[in-house]
Amino acid sequence: MGDQASGLSLEVTPIPGLVVLRLDVREDSRGWFKENWQREKMTALGLPDFGPVQHNVSFNTARGATRGVHTEPWDKFVSILTGRVFGAWVDMREGPTFGTVFTVEMDPHTAVFVPRGVGNSYQTLEDATTYSYLVNEHWRPGTAYPALNLADDTAAIPWPIPLADAEISDKDKTTPAMADVVPMKPLKTLIVGALGQLGRALQQDFPDADLVDMVAGPEGSTVQVLDVSDPVQLTAFPWHEYALVLNAAAYTAVDKAETGEGRALAWAANASAPAALARIAAEHRLTLVHYSTDYVFDGSAELHTEDERYSPLGVYAQTKAAGDIAVATAPRHYIVRTSWVIGDGHNFVRTMQKLAADGVSPTVVNDQVGRLTVTPELSRATRHLVDTGAPYGVYNVQGSGPVTSWADLAKEVFRLSGRDGDDVTPVTTEEYVGGRAGISPRPAHGVLDLSKIEATGFSPANALDQLRDYCRP
Repeated sequence: MGDQASGLSLEVTPIPGLVVLRLDVREDSRGWFKENWQREKMTALGLPDFGPVQHNVSFNTARGATRGVHTEPWDKFVSILTGRVFGAWVDMREGPTFGTVFTVEMDPHTAVFVPRGVGNSYQTLEDATTYSYLVNEHWRPGTAYPALNLADDTAAIPWPIPLADAEISDKDKTTPAMADVVPMKPLKTLIVGALGQLGRALQQDFPDADLVDMVAGPEGSTVQVLDVSDPVQLTAFPWHEYALVLNAAAYTAVDKAETGEGRALAWAANASAPAALARIAAEHRLTLVHYSTDYVFDGSAELHTEDERYSPLGVYAQTKAAGDIAVATAPRHYIVRTSWVIGDGHNFVRTMQKLAADGVSPTVVNDQVGRLTVTPELSRATRHLVDTGAPYGVYNVQGSGPVTSWADLAKEVFRLSGRDGDDVTPVTTEEYVGGRAGISPRPAHGVLDLSKIEATGFSPANALDQLRDYCRP
């Protein structure tokens, strides 16, 4: 495919992610001119928007200078300023394409995008050859990465100038053969808030993720401490090792958020921390997944779409809305908006089960309606969005099926627990609150429009079916 107006074109190669760009070089009697790097045109052709942060230039005095095969842990955009180069690339990433080789001769008309984990090597074919490259990570002292011997028999790179006649550094002469290379692992996933209900569910769908929380996990746990509201800890964390951050951390004590202490904690966890993660995601080109709530709306609409304007009622709701706004500034973000979440831990359904078992007959509000969401369903939706490469943005996710009230759910839990559903007494919110202070307002309608995520191929499971599964002994 190409840009006919500019003469620019892009060619794919057998190495996934490695592409060749044919540049439009305008020549006349004075010399030539080209757009060596043009973000808008090149990304339109399919080049990743890789965010270069450093520009390096390599001048090679004599024909035959040969460098590589080096596998840096960043993306690289290589082009020729003067002369000609034979370029060779070897996929050194863990996976089915490990060892795949691609070669091409490069001159000022040619550029190559080299994804992280693909080894690159260059042999100059003319004296006074200069090539340049953009990279999207700053070089750090002590950075180690795989290298492959230029003469490796498995790769069998067809060097135009025999290596015996080429100029090669002593270091490049001693690099290992393919059989001894440790493949480069992909960038990692980080679950923030790994000890919470959602964090535990995400671990099932992202089993190789690193885990962090405000406190360390129990003895034997792999959960490490990371306070995402602490600038010192954030600065010291190795974000360059990650590609995906799942922010499952939140302050969810809705009523306590109305107190002085709770208000500060809610703003720190639900607004300041997501804002810090959004800045980090932008700086390190991470994909950030954040979890929102129907509380960001006042509940006046009977069906909430992703583009509805914010109208939060209480402090908790306001902090969650602020967090959403902050996360939306990250170029690569998913905001997964949900409601009435239950999972592995203390929640409404577990409370109703205990009341049923203890012989208690509770009063439960019947004028707040919505649909239940179990944490494994949220995790499944997250895995779907990430794996399918769905467009970034906001997605509603909750159980499908009929709309219920909290009282309806309580009655169903009682029936599933062997109690009569009529042992639950429905009341209005006003009756339930009864003039008590410190009760945060709740949205009356928490029903989310699911058509956007359904259009990506995800089918939310029925909320009542999930409730029955959740309550099964």
